[in-house]
Amino acid sequence: MKIVIVMKMSTGATRNRAEQISEFNGSPPPDPVKCSNRNLDCTIENAYGSFPDRSICHAAEVAYPTTEEELISIVANATMLKMKMKVATKTSHSIPKLMCPGGENGLIISTKLLDQTVSVDQSELIMTVQSGMMLRDLISKAAAAGMALPYAPYWLGVTVGGMLGTGAHGSSLWGSGSAVHDSVVQLRIVSPAGPDEGYAKVRTLESGDPQLDAAKVSLGVLGVISQVTLKLQPNFKRSLTLMEKNDSGLGDEALTFGKDHEFADFSWFPSQKKVVYRLDDRVPTNISGTGLDDFFGFRSTPSLLLAAIRTTEVGQELISSANGKCISGAANTLALKTLAYGYTNDGILFTGYPIVGYHNHLQASGSCLNGIEDALFTACPWDPRVEGVFFFQTSFSISLSKVKGFIEDIKSLVELEPKALCGINIYNGILMRYVTTSSAYLGKQEDGLDFDITYYRSKDPTKPRLYEDVLEEIEQMAMFKYGALPHWGKNRNVAFIGAIEKYTKADEFLKVKNEYDPDGLFSSEWTDQILGLKDGISIVRNGCALEGLCICSQDIHCAPESGYFCRPGRIYKEARVCRFSSS
Repeated sequence: MKIVIVMKMSTGATRNRAEQISEFNGSPPPDPVKCSNRNLDCTIENAYGSFPDRSICHAAEVAYPTTEEELISIVANATMLKMKMKVATKTSHSIPKLMCPGGENGLIISTKLLDQTVSVDQSELIMTVQSGMMLRDLISKAAAAGMALPYAPYWLGVTVGGMLGTGAHGSSLWGSGSAVHDSVVQLRIVSPAGPDEGYAKVRTLESGDPQLDAAKVSLGVLGVISQVTLKLQPNFKRSLTLMEKNDSGLGDEALTFGKDHEFADFSWFPSQKKVVYRLDDRVPTNISGTGLDDFFGFRSTPSLLLAAIRTTEVGQELISSANGKCISGAANTLALKTLAYGYTNDGILFTGYPIVGYHNHLQASGSCLNGIEDALFTACPWDPRVEGVFFFQTSFSISLSKVKGFIEDIKSLVELEPKALCGINIYNGILMRYVTTSSAYLGKQEDGLDFDITYYRSKDPTKPRLYEDVLEEIEQMAMFKYGALPHWGKNRNVAFIGAIEKYTKADEFLKVKNEYDPDGLFSSEWTDQILGLKDGISIVRNGCALEGLCICSQDIHCAPESGYFCRPGRIYKEARVCRFSSS
């Protein structure tokens, strides 16, 4: 059923603006929404071109509001017609299916054009923006006003609403907390309503309102966030040094390092027994330095080079070349170290540590967003239009009191299989960032460390990976032995099994959800599953464990025809993993 949208700007005018942005200010990543008939008969995918279960999300229509008034009209019309709705962002970097409306007759509400600054109060250090503003623009606009968002993800291609919806964060144990939502002092959210309220209601939630703690990390099930007000800080300078050490003391140092340095993090390469420590702190603004972060993994890369890298890794998987993976991983880590991971002292050259520069130039990167629309020649490395990297990403946080044991267990696995984790070195190892306890109902429950692990994914879901079992054991060990919390915007299905039970205020969140959207118009099968309202997170079928859709319990959940059978873990015996056996 086609939705009727009543708003000041016609849908045609809105669409033209979207096309103009793509044409003149476009970035290599494509619009995640594609429609066969103008804005009708649409599909949506994430930035990587594939959801964890490789399903395709359909919708009857997409709408591109530019103002809160337009957004209200869109939600009201859809509510009146009882259409399922979901919010999509400009780049849709969430790996799970958070942006898929329930059913093919649903509506996608894209915040692509809802990206403007609403107000700036320099005296109070407060900035209000529309929810579709990208982190790149938020940082630059705040800096132009002499302000800074203290903690944020390292990738510039996420939006304000998307960061709140998934609990995105930087790395710090200092200040108000490492998550973006910890800087929110007010937000406005548009939710369904009854006919007496015009079928849509705008709620303004401010600090001190318990419902703000529900909306800060909402998974998109409460409605559409229209505006967000952030409490910022005066812009400042940082001085950072990257120091490589043997990982022998990592378990102990992980407990204290974040207290010693405000922006501390680690890049860990377990197979090489190395860890790169980030010594990163504020310094006075009169210290000279114009440092810049332009991380190589977030730069536009020649498509032919991306294809060559992918072809090499596919070949290594095909012949089970662990040595080849180790060689490629070592070459990557050496190159990153030699080139200072993309940092420069003056925006052009790296001349040595420390790197000193303004916070807005060092806190995140993503220059592949800024190029012209030329994906045939250069692209972000994961752009699905080119034959580039294709990966899984497992991301979770473990409380600081348990971190040492988890690190030691990974080391024990490496002792048993020294080459098993060479492959993650191709994807820059394990990124470890500090996270802080949050008042958000679905936020972090304790201070801890977040572990981000990126690794090879086959284009063929029936093909097992080299050392499949080791990363599966790490994933299950984190989630079930150490009680890790999954990152809501990343992960395979396995990481979400029983996850909602780990949040002490999950019931309060569900009460707010039922109040805001009693008919579940902003819910979907996937969000009901991860919120514990419906079974189905585990998809049990032949080969399901290969893609993390299930934990294997039978050999057919792995790939017995390729020699991969369901076996107990090596260290964590309760794990069930797909391990290769030649016998």
